[in-house]
Amino acid sequence: MEAFDDDLSNFEAHGAAPLPAAGDQGHVSHDGARIWYATYGSGPPVILLHGGLGHSGNWGCQVPVLVASGHCVVLIDSRGHGRSTRDARPFSYELMASDVLTVMNVLHIKKAPLVGWSDGACTALVLAMKAPTRVSGVFFFGCNMDPGGAKEFRATPVIDRCFSRHTKDYARLSATPDQFSAFAEAVGLMMKTQPNYAARDLAEIKVPVAIVQSEHDEFIKAEHAEYLSRSIPGAELILMPGVSHFAPLQRPLQFNGVMQAFLDKVGALQER
Repeated sequence: MEAFDDDLSNFEAHGAAPLPAAGDQGHVSHDGARIWYATYGSGPPVILLHGGLGHSGNWGCQVPVLVASGHCVVLIDSRGHGRSTRDARPFSYELMASDVLTVMNVLHIKKAPLVGWSDGACTALVLAMKAPTRVSGVFFFGCNMDPGGAKEFRATPVIDRCFSRHTKDYARLSATPDQFSAFAEAVGLMMKTQPNYAARDLAEIKVPVAIVQSEHDEFIKAEHAEYLSRSIPGAELILMPGVSHFAPLQRPLQFNGVMQAFLDKVGALQER
């Protein structure tokens, strides 16, 4: 029986499950930053993009499942997060999307589905808009595409535990371990003011998209997820009961099942 971590007590104390040994890892220099990546397993690629203030290690409950199902999993630390560096420019989702595309080029990945969580979801959808021939589908979990889609922030014990873990991990992984406060402030500014895409922009998205919304998401309005699913042609709306913004950590079996079903669907479309 799966052990739930709904209150993130285990995540705060120990972090996510450890990642397996990487087949390849390193840094790619791009546009004022060094972007860390790692690959796991072999087969068709899938790229996982983590949430704001976190890092790729937060996918520890997902990577082994995807490797076992025959995927080459690519992890990327967003610029300024984890092992990746940044320059003095403000954060933007467009800049982070261009970093992902650069990693894909270096790894000779012509096309891949993207699984995005929170900020990573926005980055994934921006890349699908900017470079649709490189993206075979977007699993968009827990994010907004305009500022009106976000709830007013209210601290909770679960959010506090997650923030505590992020603070520890930043100090352990970052090239600037003593600058978490400035980093969090800069990411927070991006979250408050970006992204800013209108319905007419969303209507131009040409790739398969799943809009995945948790029942108790602390940050994203349920009606915004519904709006996204209506505005993106052919998008599927998936509601996940019993979990919050941190579903990949809280109930991995539930999250992984929904994620794998989407990837299977995208894979079947590619084979046609």
